[in-house]
Amino acid sequence: MEPLDGDRTARWLSENTLTTHTDPAELARAKAASGLTISVCLPALNESATIGAICELIRGRLMIEHDLVDELVVIDSGSTDDTVELARAAGATTYRAQELALPDRPLMGKGDCLWRSLSVLQGDVVVWLDSDTRNMHEGFVTDLVAPLLHRHDLAMTKAFYHRPLETDDGLVAGGGARVTELLVRPMLQLFCPELAAFVQPLSGEYAARREVLLDLPFLTGYAVEIGLLIDVAERHGVDRIAQVDLGTRVHRNRPVVELGTTAFEILLGMLMRFDAAGL
Repeated sequence: MEPLDGDRTARWLSENTLTTHTDPAELARAKAASGLTISVCLPALNESATIGAICELIRGRLMIEHDLVDELVVIDSGSTDDTVELARAAGATTYRAQELALPDRPLMGKGDCLWRSLSVLQGDVVVWLDSDTRNMHEGFVTDLVAPLLHRHDLAMTKAFYHRPLETDDGLVAGGGARVTELLVRPMLQLFCPELAAFVQPLSGEYAARREVLLDLPFLTGYAVEIGLLIDVAERHGVDRIAQVDLGTRVHRNRPVVELGTTAFEILLGMLMRFDAAGL
């Protein structure tokens, strides 16, 4: 991975940190002119509180009203609530992750779910969104897709946002990115400083060209996002990744005990990717 000096980092931040509020009608015309197709995929596990509204928004605004999204897919990881039924009722195509790609192999976490989703997704551009977002807006799709339609040099776009922490007293601004600030950013600064400028390296909202994704290894669990970021940067260069400001994302915060397990999983994944990249 080619290091970024101070000037190149400043240029990357200027050129590849984007705040866009794209008109979906304009973007649909750009998509038609490009000949590309777009898939939006939501991995889900017991997300009945949010999945219906998210699917209704994407299907209504970006598939029916504006011909931007060609495919809306929910990949369910074994929900015991009515996530699948609500997603299907809202117009999404649904699959059970366990039944895809390697149905005889046990499902091994989020990364495995995303990898299996590529066996059914057909779009030239794949957009993955977390399915527990409470304040989803169309920009979660349009603002991630727009740079890939307008700039052929980009391989991936990665979301960043403010992440408030939900407490008994309400939302605490900026308190949500605990694993990022305590673990991931220090590790990136130590081993891979060219990626330390990403505001939300663990964000579950990102878009990439299908041919780029098909050439990448996928870590099986919650380290999948940082693993893909490291691998795209290693194989294609940091200059081919942009980060896009989506404003604020409100979602279900997890207890610290659960985050400890997640952090350990992410740490192991990062060490594996750094080793593979020779860092």
